Amino acid sequence: MSAPPLDDVSTRETPAATRWSVVPLLRRLHFYAGVLVAPFLVVAATSGLLYAFTPQIDDLLYGDVLTAASTGAPRPLAEQVSAAQAAVPDGTVTGVLVGEADATTQVVFSAPGLAEEHSTTVYVDPSSARVQGRLTTWFGSTPVTTWLDGLHRNLNLGETGRLYSELAASWLWVISLAGVVLWLARQRKARRRTLVVPEKGAKGVRRTRSWHATLGMWTLIGALFLSATGLTWSTYAGENFAAALTALNAKAPTLDTELSGHGDHGGGGAAPSDPATFDRVLGSARAAGLDGPVQITASSDAAWTVAQVDNTWPVRLDKVAVDPSTAAVTARADFADRPLLAKLSSYGIQAHMGRLFGIANQIALFLLAGAILALIVLGYRMWWQRRPTRSDRRAPAGTAPQRGAWQQLPLWFLVPAPLALIAIGWAIPLLGLSLIAFLILDATIGVWRRRTTKQPEALTTTD
Repeated sequence: MSAPPLDDVSTRETPAATRWSVVPLLRRLHFYAGVLVAPFLVVAATSGLLYAFTPQIDDLLYGDVLTAASTGAPRPLAEQVSAAQAAVPDGTVTGVLVGEADATTQVVFSAPGLAEEHSTTVYVDPSSARVQGRLTTWFGSTPVTTWLDGLHRNLNLGETGRLYSELAASWLWVISLAGVVLWLARQRKARRRTLVVPEKGAKGVRRTRSWHATLGMWTLIGALFLSATGLTWSTYAGENFAAALTALNAKAPTLDTELSGHGDHGGGGAAPSDPATFDRVLGSARAAGLDGPVQITASSDAAWTVAQVDNTWPVRLDKVAVDPSTAAVTARADFADRPLLAKLSSYGIQAHMGRLFGIANQIALFLLAGAILALIVLGYRMWWQRRPTRSDRRAPAGTAPQRGAWQQLPLWFLVPAPLALIAIGWAIPLLGLSLIAFLILDATIGVWRRRTTKQPEALTTTD
């Protein structure tokens, strides 16, 4: 006899007197979202975990070029840039990353034959001006960091692949909050208070569920954080977030690099090929208070930009525009002057990437990603443990919660629900579209089964 359908679990009709509750709907939503979205979350958690430790991976693979071979006072940038230019004679210098401690100076070139947004970076020992190596980089990232970033962001499939990560981030908060409501409802029904520790003496599926729920409670805040920060730079929800910041006048101010009205050169910049210019521009930025590692971005028709790039708490992210001909600071944009939402967005993104609090941030992400993976394993284990085992009703997996849960929704929930769904669907489009697709598919399957079976569709409980 063939295995029964996934949600064909009983022959009992819906009771006439139904208790009003949102729990059945959330149970069905949590189940299907967990089963269908979990594979995306596995990839996101695993790749994100690897990406968080890219500083250590970079040191392991590229330590010979990232770390200076000698110590001592740094040579002028002009000497370091000249040495890099000799190593890449067909390239054009576009910027210099001036590090601190034992980091090498990174001289960035645009060169023929490179893919879009990629550069050739030459690593120079600052104290000896000796070239230690060169790499093809993406916004300053090493090849392995670029690959891991692409894996986490879009499976290295380009813009189309970004849908996977946005889908995972869109559903993570829904799954998390639905799970919390279900566990609270169960605890209230059983009059237990084991929200933060597994239930003692539980066995079988009950024990698995207890561990799944308790671990979910411990990871709730972290999961919500990853979901929110991940959505801020996603394709569709990210655009809406940026639009909201613009509407609230909460975006970080743009640094003005226009040169009109500054000096006697009529708005022209200095040629990036002149190494001496980098020393003048760096000197002006240091005098303006930009300490620590800085990224100098050269231009031939605008002011040069000098930006602090220290994302470790407390962050150093101020920027200045410097006229390369006169070394005068023409504009600045300080992190302290950013609106609160812009600051929080920056903090959130850096913490999401494991940069904000250094190794402590990385360890926290490691534990959080591991907990999410464990939750997924426990969830699938519950699904398997709840499978029918009778000889005439065997199935490879557990049964799904009942259909028709919407019939039990209270009026206070039904009235505002459509407006809330529209608002959420607009703000997080992939969540709305995938939910609509699921509802249509689920309804179609339900109609087909009712027409092809003699008995009415079943209801079940999860106890």
